Amino acid sequence: MAGQGHSIRPLVAGNWKMNGLKGSLAEAVGVRDALAGPLASISADVMIAPPATLIAPLAEISAGSRLAVAAQDCHAKASGAHTGDVAAEMLKDAGAAAVILGHSERRADHGETNAEVKAKAAAAHRAGLIAIVCIGETQGERAAGATLKVVSRQLKNSLPEGATAANTVVAYEPVWAIGTGLTPTPADVEQVHAAIRRDLSEVTGAEGANIRILYGGSVKPDNATELMAIPNVNGALVGGASLKASDFLAILRAYEGR
Repeated sequence: MAGQGHSIRPLVAGNWKMNGLKGSLAEAVGVRDALAGPLASISADVMIAPPATLIAPLAEISAGSRLAVAAQDCHAKASGAHTGDVAAEMLKDAGAAAVILGHSERRADHGETNAEVKAKAAAAHRAGLIAIVCIGETQGERAAGATLKVVSRQLKNSLPEGATAANTVVAYEPVWAIGTGLTPTPADVEQVHAAIRRDLSEVTGAEGANIRILYGGSVKPDNATELMAIPNVNGALVGGASLKASDFLAILRAYEGR
């Protein structure tokens, strides 16, 4: 059943993007406290990726709780003359457990290539971080019927050697669905996630059956339960709806009683 993702512990990660000041940590505290209280029974790992300025304080207030901390990017090198960049080792030192890499906004805004994402994912592994590798097609690519081809190419060229279920998560985010309120149909999501599962098994062997595949792209309280029930969907990468504890917790409730 692992191939269908039923035996895989889900992960729900909130990506705050370039949002959040110190006062915003109150929302994260709300999530932390709910995981020790009303949502203590949910069977999922939970993570928030704040902006870099909040990684250390969030790690401090979530220490010993069920809420883990992730970063949103890292440099491929461990140190050096790279003004403004942050190494994976620095993120680990600040308290992060994971790092989001190759998000479509990084690929679009900063021209990140699959090769660069692969190098960053290898850096994450080097530092002892989980690499959350993002892939996804644009509206034009979907309209051209190229979704599976594009996603497969991104996956195979973005995953580093040694990717395992313990150190790597894949997040499928159709670019056209991010922040637009649009989502693919459940059948579309199921088709793409099944193809990703096949590609993972091809690239990583037996590990491919157990690597978590998250869905991202306008995940909201009102569609989370349906999306999270799709085969091979092992959790979610949540954008805007993770900024408020009430919305994020409503999404987490998709895993109550499962």
